[in-house]
Amino acid sequence: MLGAERSTLSELAKMTAASQAERTVLEEEFNWLLKEEVHAVLKQLQDILKEASRRFSMPSPGLEGQLKQENFILGSSTMDQVKGVLMLQGEALTQADINIKVAKSSQVMHFAFRDDKQWKLQQIQDARNHVNQALQLLSSHDQSYHFKTGAEVNKLMDAVMLQLTRARNRLTTPASMTLPELAASGLMKMFTPPMPGDVMVNFYINLSKLCLTLYQLHVLQPNTTKNFKSAGMLTFHISCFHAVSHIHKVECVVPWLNDTLVFFTISLQLCQQLKDKISVFSSFWNYRPF
Repeated sequence: MLGAERSTLSELAKMTAASQAERTVLEEEFNWLLKEEVHAVLKQLQDILKEASRRFSMPSPGLEGQLKQENFILGSSTMDQVKGVLMLQGEALTQADINIKVAKSSQVMHFAFRDDKQWKLQQIQDARNHVNQALQLLSSHDQSYHFKTGAEVNKLMDAVMLQLTRARNRLTTPASMTLPELAASGLMKMFTPPMPGDVMVNFYINLSKLCLTLYQLHVLQPNTTKNFKSAGMLTFHISCFHAVSHIHKVECVVPWLNDTLVFFTISLQLCQQLKDKISVFSSFWNYRPF
């Protein structure tokens, strides 16, 4: 009986020693993760996001400090009521030439930005700002910084992922403006000749595309206004009640916007992979604040 107890105690001691050795190995691996691999991932993230940031501010060849101007042709394979050429310089539309074919008369109207005007695309500006905020978060933990817990790494990854998600959402979610907002935005005052009161346009980003939506309006008679409202149709008040009769959308692909979306996806994956590695180690030591 005594011999059996001694055997059991010996086995328990071996198991305890093996368990302790395993914990020691795992702790060494985790410390290596905190010291080496985390910083390697941070460096990789910085390199990718610097490329993304650079896409937002491509300099012109041979002209240091001046942003590259790009021309884009707007069109649709299914209709030719609206055509145009846009000049994009960073986040700003510096020129827009638009031809609109009036359906009833087949007359073509031409409008262009005034020479003293340009239109800022807030979506691009916001996305760039979020990328730069993510870079600031990453640069605040340089190679000399020592991460003490997994929770600290996860907190940083969550903050970086939040900025990247916001940046991506600004490009993937079109900037919706109501017609009253468009009327008050000043965009209609940028064209020469001035656009007629029954035409409104909006410029925005959708994924990697630069888009133009044109609204053709018609005036509602006072006695029909109530009926249109009750039917849920879009009405608004500028100088009188209007309703949308036609909506035309044309677009073009901006290659560098597609690049930035790819960079966002890769960066978010890297962040999540690092968090997953941290979580694997945290399951071994419930008593440590990983």
